[in-house]
Amino acid sequence: MPASSHSSTSPSQVQRRTVETHQLANGLVLLAEPVATAESAAFTLMVPCGSSNDPASRLGLSNMLCDMVMRGAGDRDSRALINDLEVLGVERGESVGISQTSFSGATLADNLLDALAIYADIVLRPQLPAEQLDAAKMVCLQEIHGVEDEPSQKLMDELRRRTYLEPWGRTSHGDESGVEASTAADIKTQWSAHYRPNGAILGVAGKIDWDQLVELVESQFGAWEPVESAKPLEAQREKLSPHIDFEGNQCHIGISFPSVPYSDPKYLQAWAAVGVLSGGMSSRLFTEVREKRGLCYSVSASLQTQRARASVMCYAGTTSERAQETLDVTYGELIRLREGVLQSELQRLKARIKSGLIMQQESTSARSGSIARDWYHLARVRTLDELGRQVDELSAHSINAYLDEHPPNNFTFATLGPQALKIPV
Repeated sequence: MPASSHSSTSPSQVQRRTVETHQLANGLVLLAEPVATAESAAFTLMVPCGSSNDPASRLGLSNMLCDMVMRGAGDRDSRALINDLEVLGVERGESVGISQTSFSGATLADNLLDALAIYADIVLRPQLPAEQLDAAKMVCLQEIHGVEDEPSQKLMDELRRRTYLEPWGRTSHGDESGVEASTAADIKTQWSAHYRPNGAILGVAGKIDWDQLVELVESQFGAWEPVESAKPLEAQREKLSPHIDFEGNQCHIGISFPSVPYSDPKYLQAWAAVGVLSGGMSSRLFTEVREKRGLCYSVSASLQTQRARASVMCYAGTTSERAQETLDVTYGELIRLREGVLQSELQRLKARIKSGLIMQQESTSARSGSIARDWYHLARVRTLDELGRQVDELSAHSINAYLDEHPPNNFTFATLGPQALKIPV
């Protein structure tokens, strides 16, 4: 029989909490962080169906499936499904990533179990009405076309394509040909193959009764049949030019370099190094590229992680006249990061991190997502006080030791604008 367990950590600056865990016989993992002072409860349900699972000729299929499962489930048609969620006051969201589809919701604590019962219908018993396939296609095509109106997003999508092996650099929205070619049969096949409990994670945070929650999840999700699914096959992409022609007076610049994924013991050091580079008005990129030289209207960097790979993704938006200088100065700051970070920079970063931890503590939605992601990457959950201790223990020495071992290198470039730029060697 599957067993329940719990873990706890020692006190720190953030409120001490326990994280409960329970695994169903079919593989679904239930996680919960009870918050006695909350009046709300939130959940994040992650199912192992992402854009990496799309057939090469059906890019965007998982995104369409995410839309279709919300168009009726169990004995509720589309209108009844949305109405019942609204009656329960569920603030919901759905998103598709490279490896998962996430369903999230927050509501009053008294309504949590009823809301979860509806989501059991959504993932186990979707109607997938064929007559609504064209409407779902229109929604997905609008998302694809919308990227053309957001050149910064288009640039970062192209940077990811150039950074990762296929299929890890895909976008969730896919492409027009994949969406238009998808059939009702394709949708059902994708659902039956990838909406499965083995690999699914349900994270809950807020005012909950653990025993009642376990009973509800066992009764509603216990009949979900596991499915064996093959891992996506990796392949080299065709060699792409770093430049993408785009009319207008602006130029968008992207630079990436490899980093360590979330599960790596040095991840926090890697993340902190990027935090010194970008995050707040005192960060290096903001100071050197925007404030001192006035080169661009936007500049940033973030560490983006998948389960087995990660990259630092940098972006700068500027005018075409100042694009080359912006690229050169931004690249120069990435190279300078190899020299290490200062203690004063780290102290400012720690203050921002601790503020974020406190705000996360106050948000049941944020915590439900965090504990689900932790389990996905680590097969365990770090409590807020554990995170607080790890932040306290961060030192400039440990970050600089990481940078000595993993200096920014092996850069990938992408530029989008009216003319190509000279790429640094």
